[in-house]
Amino acid sequence: VQLQASGGGLAQVGGSLRVSCAASGGTFSSYTVAWFRQVTGKEREFVAAIKRSGGATYYADAVKGRFTISRDNAKSTVYLQMNSLRPEDTAVYYCAADRDLIMSSIRIFGQYDYWGQGTLVTVSS
Repeated sequence: VQLQASGGGLAQVGGSLRVSCAASGGTFSSYTVAWFRQVTGKEREFVAAIKRSGGATYYADAVKGRFTISRDNAKSTVYLQMNSLRPEDTAVYYCAADRDLIMSSIRIFGQYDYWGQGTLVTVSS
């Protein structure tokens, strides 16, 4: 499956952005999809994930209550709605997908086989 991330940009502190991850070339509904983010010089960190059936979602503590992950299998797209943005949310956001993840692996970036190219989110104060 190929992933294309989009929707990043500049937001003010307290503002909102939505990033999207469009998939092609696979049976999208069979993939668990996650968002990770990375700041230069730091390790890529888990942000959120949504199971392939679309039922279960998972969030990092740092974004819980502010970010919402969702998917539209008909459009082969996963969304990450980001509200109440903070300067520390500034990063390159990557979407990732995999089909055979157990729950304990969902937050580990090395477990994902497919990655999008990343989209930059900058939160300015």
